[in-house]
Amino acid sequence: MTFSQAEKSECRLRGDAENPQLSMDGDIILGGIFSFHSRWEEELHTYEHKPLSLQCIRLYFRGFQYTQAMRFAIEEINNSTDLLPGISLGYKIYDSCGSTARAVKLSLALVNGNNAVFEPPEEACARPAQVQAIMGETFSSLCMAIATVIGPFHIPLISHAATCACLSDKTKYPSFLRTIPSDYYQSRALAHLVKHFGWTWVGAIRTNDDYGNNGMATFTATAQQLGICLEYSVSIFRTDPPDKIQRTIDIIKSSTSKVIIAFLSATDMHILTRMLSHHNLTGYQWVGSEGWIFDSQIAATGGHHVLDGAIGLSIPKAHVSGMKEFMLDVKPLNSSSNEMFTEFWETLFSCKFQKQAGNQRECTGRENLKGVQNGFTDMSLMPIFNNVYKGVYAVAHALHKILSCNKTCNTKVQLDPHTILQHIQKTQFKTKEGDEVYFNENGDPPAKYEIINWQPKENGVVEFVIVGLYDASLPEDKQLILQNKSLIWAQNSRKVPVSVCSKKCPPGTRKVLQKGKPVCCYDCLQCAEGEISNTADSVTCEQCHREFWSNTKRDTCVKKEAEFLSYEEVLGALLTSASLLGTSMTAAVAFIFFRHRKTPIVRANNSELSFLLLFSLTLCFLCSLTFLGRPSEWSCMLRHTAFGITFVLCISCVLGKTIVVLMAFRATLPGSNVMKWFGPAQQKLSVLGFTLVQILICIIWLTVSPPFPFKNFKDFKDKIVLECALGSAIGFWAVLGYIGLLAMLCFVLAFLARKLPDNFNEAKFITFSMLIFCAVWITFIPAYVSSPGKFSVAVEIFAILASSFGLLVCIFIPKCYIILLKPDKNTKKNMMGKGVSKSF
Repeated sequence: MTFSQAEKSECRLRGDAENPQLSMDGDIILGGIFSFHSRWEEELHTYEHKPLSLQCIRLYFRGFQYTQAMRFAIEEINNSTDLLPGISLGYKIYDSCGSTARAVKLSLALVNGNNAVFEPPEEACARPAQVQAIMGETFSSLCMAIATVIGPFHIPLISHAATCACLSDKTKYPSFLRTIPSDYYQSRALAHLVKHFGWTWVGAIRTNDDYGNNGMATFTATAQQLGICLEYSVSIFRTDPPDKIQRTIDIIKSSTSKVIIAFLSATDMHILTRMLSHHNLTGYQWVGSEGWIFDSQIAATGGHHVLDGAIGLSIPKAHVSGMKEFMLDVKPLNSSSNEMFTEFWETLFSCKFQKQAGNQRECTGRENLKGVQNGFTDMSLMPIFNNVYKGVYAVAHALHKILSCNKTCNTKVQLDPHTILQHIQKTQFKTKEGDEVYFNENGDPPAKYEIINWQPKENGVVEFVIVGLYDASLPEDKQLILQNKSLIWAQNSRKVPVSVCSKKCPPGTRKVLQKGKPVCCYDCLQCAEGEISNTADSVTCEQCHREFWSNTKRDTCVKKEAEFLSYEEVLGALLTSASLLGTSMTAAVAFIFFRHRKTPIVRANNSELSFLLLFSLTLCFLCSLTFLGRPSEWSCMLRHTAFGITFVLCISCVLGKTIVVLMAFRATLPGSNVMKWFGPAQQKLSVLGFTLVQILICIIWLTVSPPFPFKNFKDFKDKIVLECALGSAIGFWAVLGYIGLLAMLCFVLAFLARKLPDNFNEAKFITFSMLIFCAVWITFIPAYVSSPGKFSVAVEIFAILASSFGLLVCIFIPKCYIILLKPDKNTKKNMMGKGVSKSF
């Protein structure tokens, strides 16, 4: 058995090789596919021999202009020292003739090249692409075909004029980018323009192809969102029979809408304009797409009077210094492979390079373009030429970054179309004219349009006046910018046309659809309370913010009045006066006790606890002031904790005094040694211990969920009640519960000691004070829960003041009476005397 070594596999192009119409060598090659011809000769295939290559006819000057724009950008980059220094860009540019099949073939020629390449078997003919990016094509259908073929290889395709929104689908066309906005933005811009002028009842006409159908679909969807209704939507195409165009004219005549949206190509609009002029169908306001709104041929056909006052969107004007001069500085090339350029020159100057029979002028190759007026010298499409220019620069900036260029570039980097595509998608730069270039996630540039108004002059010439801008990169409410210029509308009117099914609803009302009619036919109903509509023709009423309320006209939200218990109002002033009165009375009692601190009645009733009790009562009176005024974060935490701690301190002192009375009586019994277990030190410790428990409760409360300022919107519709939310309800009721527990304990002990034999038994007064205290706080709970707004705060303050006054009056006023009015009873003998105690 013998083995032979496998030969190297050969990657060879099947079919005829395609040579570029224009080419230039360089370190990095860019591809270009443009339509130098607009049609091709139809060939009858007999299937008896191999079909010939496509024969292109009807020279298309725009293709040459796009080519010149690409060459100008490449030459400018090659001459630059800042961008790709030391790297030269070359190009291979092909003519697609507008044929989808030829465009696909040319794209494969750009990717693969035409030369046979031998590869080892394991390589499977895998090799780098011949070009790193492709510029073109002009038409959306051709771009869709090319992008479908080269998309799997991630080779960037950058178009300057393909606007179909379908090309933004990155799942179908992952490597497609463009420097002209998608029709998606144009359609939305037209809808917003229509909405701006209040036209809610419109008709629509579109070209029956991808451009018109996709564009009108987006317009319709956006119009529905903006409350715009289409009375009719019809399509036409340049090859339609006359009777179909006539049906469109009849629909326009029978309609009630006065505004027509025309998403048409220039060719279709030209045909429709002739029909409109024939029927003298004037008085309609036309809103146009960029396909025809800036077309000077339509305006010059003589039927432009039917389009007087038309308004629409156009690609913004552009200027690239040096481009016009470069484009017009063309000379025939002497290369034998330049048949296409020779054809261009002969068509441009209507001459022949070879002498022929007849009167045909011979071309010299030195003809001057000055004074020549034709499609090639027309620079009205400079914005599109600028798009080609920006596309080339986008590739150059991506390469500049990939090659880590500074003063020199790293030529050892292996270029990969996928990497170049990723960098182009992320690139962002400014051209020398200051235009910012970048792509969004769909490969689209920022959408910017000029708003054009057709304004006829006295000599019959139509002037395209720029009256505004549309910039989709701005916030939605700022995208449409209309300049302060005088607009001319249909029939040379200065007044904005009206096209509605129902009259506008005034502010304060909302639209309600009429049954069985389109959504733009409606009645107007007043907004409900708390809702407003501050614009005319509002679809819905907006709910006012919780801090606002609707006025009587329902067109403005007015700020709700903030309600809280303040010092200025009568109730607040009375409570403040009561608090200050209680504080003053407590201070007066403290002064009296201090002046008579050595008298028996003061000494007999534990003066230290008495002064501590007076101090705590002072704090109780003062803490009620923290409940007044506008609630804040600190005041909310202070008012509840201060109230809880001061009252526990107060009750602890009273409880201590009660225990002292009981212990003192027990101490008089033979053999009792109880007072040594509850002396002055123990009394102070008991007060401190009881108070520390409340402090601990308050600390836990403030740590877990403290009180906080709260705006209550529920109690009143037109007012805001500012109050303090409890935070943790458990914490609040724990504070109150602990106070109540101590109060009940104090009441029980005092009640047990009320009949102890003594001329001045303090337990009786403590019992009365605790009885008042408990009664006040038991009645406080239901009153507090049921009181609305600021009155709940007033109830709480009243409970604090009432219980504080009860303690002050019941415990200290009888002693002050003895000290000031009955000094003869303020003796040790009288204090120690025994009498018959009275029961109650």
